[in-house]
Amino acid sequence: MLEANSTPALNASGPETPAVGSASQSPMPVSAPTPLADALGASASLQLAGYRGAITAAEFSETVSEMSALLSGAGVYDLGWRGLLRCDGEDSVRWLNGMVTNSVVGLAENQGCYAFVLNAQGRIQGDLYIYRSAGALWLQTDASQLGTLAAYLERYIIMDDVVLQRAEEWTAVGVAGPHAANMLGLAGFPIPPAGAMQMENTLWKGLRVMTIGGYSPLVPRYEIWCEPKDVLEVWNALTASGAAPCGAQAVEQLRILEGTPAYSIDITGRDLPQETGQTRALHFSKGCYIGQEIVERIRSRGNVHRSFSGFLVRNNCELPKPNPRIPLLAENKSVGELSSVGFIRFRDGTERVLALGTIRREALDRKLELNAGGCAVTPASLPFDFKPSAVQP
Repeated sequence: MLEANSTPALNASGPETPAVGSASQSPMPVSAPTPLADALGASASLQLAGYRGAITAAEFSETVSEMSALLSGAGVYDLGWRGLLRCDGEDSVRWLNGMVTNSVVGLAENQGCYAFVLNAQGRIQGDLYIYRSAGALWLQTDASQLGTLAAYLERYIIMDDVVLQRAEEWTAVGVAGPHAANMLGLAGFPIPPAGAMQMENTLWKGLRVMTIGGYSPLVPRYEIWCEPKDVLEVWNALTASGAAPCGAQAVEQLRILEGTPAYSIDITGRDLPQETGQTRALHFSKGCYIGQEIVERIRSRGNVHRSFSGFLVRNNCELPKPNPRIPLLAENKSVGELSSVGFIRFRDGTERVLALGTIRREALDRKLELNAGGCAVTPASLPFDFKPSAVQP
């Protein structure tokens, strides 16, 4: 186990810090090391990189073995690149319910949901997870969009008794894989239902922690929120229980395999909610909110012109990198774009290039031949089947 870092905090502001992400990922502003990266910074072998707006560990051993742990065992990883806003006040539930696409009023204590924030034209301004616990609402999102999303929301606090502020009293680590629940139990943490977004607020070895059964389209996922000063102790307990340390490269590859879009990478301010395929973010009987009219209009028409999709890239063909967006062509015309590309190597040596992106419904319905960057690509359902034999175009 690694000991706490006694050296000064890492300098995260320099342009030399590499970014981890899909090959087509747009550059993101990087602020500072996560609390865990700070704590582990004494390790000379630790590879650090920018990910989703923060500095974190890119890789601990090798990505292929870390992916194997996430897919067939259990892996533990830094979640400090996600930040929190705390929403308090007598009007907070009513106010936030009118700002997001999912139901906040319907949240039970220690329950969470995923939601979009829209503008009046129905375009997505950000995404977030919302939890109701301990007399407050906790808004969790990537560090890269935390500031802009907070500023957008604050514009709509007018005569409301609402206080929205950055919550730095928590950081988090994640545990994922078929044996993740077992690892949590061995380390002495309560085990919430997988995928239920239900929180367990408890004391662990006298330390204040919250465990969450996170969204898990491919393998079970859990989050452990703890105070920044305690994150290394939580990390060491999980690695001692048998969870393999995993870096941001493996976390990003798992995200692509799951088919979970990321804001500012796969989702932008021009997108409409139904174009993302994330129906889990929408509630159609919750009452009024900003952008609701557009969402309802799309629902009544029953379709959208563009769809979020997975794509299989022809074997032995590498897409150009880095590239913020790779046009998707059919009949020499643009019919979409690839936004995330994963160059994934499995333990048996098999390599696959998998991508996420958007495509026009017409091209899907006509089953047109597609190419991107000179490579033949085929639409695929999400999440991808991670077995190597099942991801061949």
